[in-house]
This record gives sequence, C-alpha cells and structure tokens, in this order.
Amino acid sequence: MTDTNIPVANITELAAQVPAGIRFGTSTWTYPGWKGTVYSRDYPRTGASVAMLEEYARHPLFRTVGIDSFFYAPPTPRTLEQYAAVLPAGFECVTKVWDRITIETFDSPRDRLLRGQANPDFLNADLFLAEVLAPMREHFAGHIGPFMFEFQRMRGKATFDVFIRRLDDFLAALPPDAPYAVELRNSEFLRPEYFAVLRSHRVGHVLNSWTAMPRLGEQLLMHESVTAPFVVARALLRPGRRYAEAVDMFAPYDRVQEPNPELRADLAAIAKAAHDLRIPAYLIVNNRAEGSAPETIRAVAGLVVELLAGSQ
Repeated sequence: MTDTNIPVANITELAAQVPAGIRFGTSTWTYPGWKGTVYSRDYPRTGASVAMLEEYARHPLFRTVGIDSFFYAPPTPRTLEQYAAVLPAGFECVTKVWDRITIETFDSPRDRLLRGQANPDFLNADLFLAEVLAPMREHFAGHIGPFMFEFQRMRGKATFDVFIRRLDDFLAALPPDAPYAVELRNSEFLRPEYFAVLRSHRVGHVLNSWTAMPRLGEQLLMHESVTAPFVVARALLRPGRRYAEAVDMFAPYDRVQEPNPELRADLAAIAKAAHDLRIPAYLIVNNRAEGSAPETIRAVAGLVVELLAGSQ
C-alpha cells in the first residue's frame, strides 16, 4: 500500500508523474484543519474562502476542485469573479448545480415552508440556463469543468420511467457545448436505459461512493458507464455509512482515520481507464471518505503512478 505520509518535498515530484488529464481535487476546500497539508497558515472557519482557494490551487496535486456551495444557491457574479481571479489558467472546477433544479420534492430544512410539496422547477432547463449557465459563462468561462446535477434519493414519488423521460427532455434542452454529469443516489436507477440516455447526450455518469450506492469499481463496470468524453468520480462516503456519522467521526479532517484500500484501488482504476481512453478524469475526494481528502489523494496519486508504470 502506498504511504499516505509522503514528505512535502516529494509532492511536486509525485504530481509530475501523474498524467495531465487526471485531475485530482477535493469536495470543497474551506477546512482550516488542512493546515500543514494544504495550507501554510491558520484560517478562520468562515469568511476566508477566496484566500483559501488561492492557496489550495497552488498545491501540486490539485488540478480541480468541487464547488459544492452552488448546490444551495446559484452563483453570483461577485463570487465567480473572486474565484476566477485566484485560479490559474486551465484550472477547471466540478460545479454542483443549484438543487432547485434537481430536487423533485422539497425536503430540506432550508425549504421548511414548502416541505413535502412538489418542486415546480424540477428539471427546469430555462432556470438552469438563466441562473447557472449564463453567469458561469460570463464570469467564470476559463474554469468551467463538468456541471454536476446531483439528484438526492427519490423515495418512490417518481418512477424510473417518469424520471428518465424527464431527464432525457431536460438534457436535450441544454446547449451541447458545455460538459454535464449526473449523480444519482438511487442505485436501482442504474439501468441500461439510464446510461443510454446519458450517452445519447454525451453526458457523464458521476461514479459516486455513497451510503446506498454500489462501490465505485462496480459502477465503472456497469452498462458501459463511461458515457461522455470525460469521467467524473466522487469518493464521498464508505457505502453503508450515513453522512452525519462520518462528519462526527472524522472532524477536523487533519489525518486519515479509516484507510479504505478498496476505495483507493477503485479511484486508481478509474484514473487508468480514463487515461487508456485518452479522456480527462475529474477525481473528487471528500473528507468523509477516510478522514482527510488531501491525504487520500496523495495515496491514490501514488497508486495511479504505480498502476500506469506497471502497464507500460
């Protein structure tokens, strides 16, 4: 097993051996506990996202980042301009799309007055174009990676057939010159028809490690799951574990607390598959996967280098 405690002086050397198309990044970046692994100084818990992003983007192993905050509200021009100003050229982000577009029924505490009601903007392409895509193109054009439509677990209120028809219509209404990816939390929806719809629109399936989802490696082998000219994978949780449980277990995310060799091997296999197909891979790691996303990425990067060297 590759050592997670690679000396800081060797990170640049390791990063130089990772092919350019393999883009490692973390699921958001505002964690003061990363001092010493990512950050060189103390940061407050809030109010320093731009300064932290600037330092994050200088880390040799990080070539992307997941912007999760746009899931809760659409991006503002000011925020996009601030982020763009501190990112290097070619640094593409995996951006969550506003959940107003992806939740079928209101169930968040943020929507307590609407809880239980059907969302009239579920899969509203016009809303996405106006509130998400347009400002991103105007203020963040040089840093657009895959737009990620995260669908929370649907609990029987939308059958697969209804969902797949609506998803097909929605994707058909989007401009084809932007990258899109879909993340499901319903494992029973991982059917050939779902992958066929994504493939027809050149939209990616987000390989995701989540409570009730199959392992990343299992998803990779399903129904020709590479459906776009890129791959997105998100190592979020150990399957079977609840998110809140992982938050309590692993904070402040300053070290790996629960190494997961299967997860690491799956991420390395996904990177190799993308490399063999000559398409980019966006590999996003969450702190709740093992305890510290930067340390997990170090370990997986080492595995990728070993795996590619062994295949030559």
